Amino acid sequence: MLMQDNVRNFARCQSDPDTEVVEGIEEGRDIGIVGEDVQDFGSESFNPAPGVETVCVFPKNSFKSVTAGEESELLVGMKNDGESRLNIIAIQASVHLPVDHRYLVQNLSAQAFNNATVHPSAQATFPYIFAVSKFLQPGSYDLVGTIIYEIDQNPYQSTFHNGTIEVSEPGGLLSVETVFLVSLGIALIGLSVFWIRGQIQNLSKKTKRVPKAKVEVGTATTDASMDEWLQGTGYTQSLSNKSKKKK
Repeated sequence: MLMQDNVRNFARCQSDPDTEVVEGIEEGRDIGIVGEDVQDFGSESFNPAPGVETVCVFPKNSFKSVTAGEESELLVGMKNDGESRLNIIAIQASVHLPVDHRYLVQNLSAQAFNNATVHPSAQATFPYIFAVSKFLQPGSYDLVGTIIYEIDQNPYQSTFHNGTIEVSEPGGLLSVETVFLVSLGIALIGLSVFWIRGQIQNLSKKTKRVPKAKVEVGTATTDASMDEWLQGTGYTQSLSNKSKKKK
């Protein structure tokens, strides 16, 4: 992928969409992006060169939200107020935990350039395409990006981004975690409704249950029938004599 060095150059490049961007054109040699074939600088860091300013912008992504496993693009703007020409070597970045940058989450791939230069009193922009791991958990992370360049064969580097990005799962709202949480919520609601319904039914049964009145079995009917059946017998006469004696 080749680009012309007469690409649009930013005098100021920020992620704030309300900031006015001043553009200029500088003619120069071809800029060749040669992918990830770049010298491994390891943990070695270099100082920024005096008179060099760097900024970046996430085109069409002001919220700086990236999807895990998918490519994202940012543009690095450089302004050379020095007296020497800058030879751009590479752009590299890394992902860290926001609480402490000593905890490295992922080293992103470096992107090398060939014949990329920024002349004195000129500005230029360079694209950087990166992708965080598809296994990275969604959340907020800090992205630290640096651009490495040479002046008179001396290496320098400048940080163009040191801030938060939001990482989301692929698939948007229908992520595995979201589906699980929604399913769990529906199940809990269903169990709660079932339990409340059972309690209401039990309460209704208790209120409708009326205690049965006790039926006392008397002896009046039985005694009357027995008296009629035993009338005229010795048993009734005996009872009559007893009642007379009591009197």
